[in-house]
Amino acid sequence: MKKIQMVDLKGQFEGIKNEVNASFQEIMEETSFINGPHVHAFQKDLEEYLGVKHVIPCANGTDALQIAMMGLGLKPGDEVITADFTFAATVEVIALLQLTPVLVDVDPETYNIDPDKIRKAITPKTRAIVPVHLFGQVANMDAVMEIAKEHHLYVIEDNAQAIGANYHSKEAKTFKAGTMGDVGATSFFPSKNLGCYGDGGAIFTNNDELAHTIRGIVNHGMYERYHHDVIGVNSRLDSLQAAVLEAKLPKLDIYNEARKAAALKYTEAFKDHDKIVTPYREGDCDTHVFHQYTLRILGGKRDALAKHLQEKGLPFGIYYPIPLHKQKAYVDERYVEADFPVTNRLVQEVISLPMHTELDDEQIDYLTGIIIDFLK
Repeated sequence: MKKIQMVDLKGQFEGIKNEVNASFQEIMEETSFINGPHVHAFQKDLEEYLGVKHVIPCANGTDALQIAMMGLGLKPGDEVITADFTFAATVEVIALLQLTPVLVDVDPETYNIDPDKIRKAITPKTRAIVPVHLFGQVANMDAVMEIAKEHHLYVIEDNAQAIGANYHSKEAKTFKAGTMGDVGATSFFPSKNLGCYGDGGAIFTNNDELAHTIRGIVNHGMYERYHHDVIGVNSRLDSLQAAVLEAKLPKLDIYNEARKAAALKYTEAFKDHDKIVTPYREGDCDTHVFHQYTLRILGGKRDALAKHLQEKGLPFGIYYPIPLHKQKAYVDERYVEADFPVTNRLVQEVISLPMHTELDDEQIDYLTGIIIDFLK
């Protein structure tokens, strides 16, 4: 059996190395390292794939979120509602811009932001909602968009973990994750479903005016060289990373299907186990692209299982061990523990198993067997 890895980027590279190596050689010979032809080609290909008017590449997913908020003109003191159970980057950029983060609890099935909690958190200072499509599953965007429309709020989709996922609206329309709000942001960190070999990110929008503003922001506020029309940052996707993404994008649906197949095998192995809660999914699960395959381990046995896997040299992840409202950087007297029952339970129970495009049946059988035997 091949060694089980949390993410097998080397194995995935074997399928694209000739194309990537040829592109790298071309870039080196042309010395087109910044905003070169490969960046523009990837941008257009991603626009077509997502069915969105504008993709603006940038340096990383955190920048994508920050630039999206800058583009919308959010001001210090404006309140932005987001989920308590997510990676810190989501709230980090809110704080960096001197906006006011408002953390709310998540849905107990999907672990995505709970629309009912959004409604209760809205005040006259609320300006935006940031739903996070956590672990690869799209949040309840019908509800989020309805709330936003009712209260005249912006919606910024944090799509760092769900690129390629579909959302079927109540009007029977299908959208790609990240394209339904005013603006979407994603990360191309190497372990993502669509990842490069360094840092990278992108912003999506169908709003022409917003896209124009964001294009200036990512390039020091310039539309014409040395003419700074808006306050900007230096955040660009380099050509080498774009070349990797160019090679991977045509395979993204295939990659996501491989992840789903592995997830369904995990779920079948764990079904009916009284101490394991497998990930929620809808229908044929095309709304979930399994950036992570995350279990809940009941009965207070999560940490013991983690120790057991570690002793056997088997990889796992705990995403996330501490709620954002308890992180030192984001502690706020406004938060009441009773408002976060789901998040506070999840951080004690979740554990993520290896999930990538190269997982095979032998590896899945071995790993699930170890877990089931331990939890007997």
